[in-house]
Amino acid sequence: MPAKTDHEARRRDVSAAVWRVVAEGGFGALTLRSVAGDLGASTGLVTHYFGSKQELLRHALELAEERTRALIPDLTDLRAALAAVLPTTPEATEISRVWVSSWDVALADPELHELERARYRRWRTRLRPLVIKAQAEGDLPPGDPSDLSTALAAFTHGLVVQALFDPTTYTPKRQLRLLDLHLSSLRHTSD
Repeated sequence: MPAKTDHEARRRDVSAAVWRVVAEGGFGALTLRSVAGDLGASTGLVTHYFGSKQELLRHALELAEERTRALIPDLTDLRAALAAVLPTTPEATEISRVWVSSWDVALADPELHELERARYRRWRTRLRPLVIKAQAEGDLPPGDPSDLSTALAAFTHGLVVQALFDPTTYTPKRQLRLLDLHLSSLRHTSD
């Protein structure tokens, strides 16, 4: 009689291999074969859990979102929330590399495009109450909190890209200093 397989444990193993492949080579490297190779298994094993490359891509995006959520503290402080997405630690850098590598795939695929659009909308929505709180405390200028949330998300993501391409210039310390400078400049526009 064949040994019973713990399907949940095996799925976690496959999921971990998906993450390793995208973390190492980006979404361009993500194939059923590359995941199987990472596992030292057949592509048949991978297709048992992910029937197509599309499912594999969708799962990789879900993993990236889970890992991102784990990095972001309880969203009560705007500066802490924005700082959490910057590549200031090895883990945050890995997650940022995965996200940036996903953009090409998401821009080309309507389903993944919509998933990413919804993800960015959720991020701005999560920032909005923090912006409103900062406005009430005089730390941000008055104005449309949705616009400020969008501007802060854009600034932070732009800083992520700069840091990924030039980590020597955009060290973790400098990234945080630039974030503080940006927030301070916004605060002073309300004076």
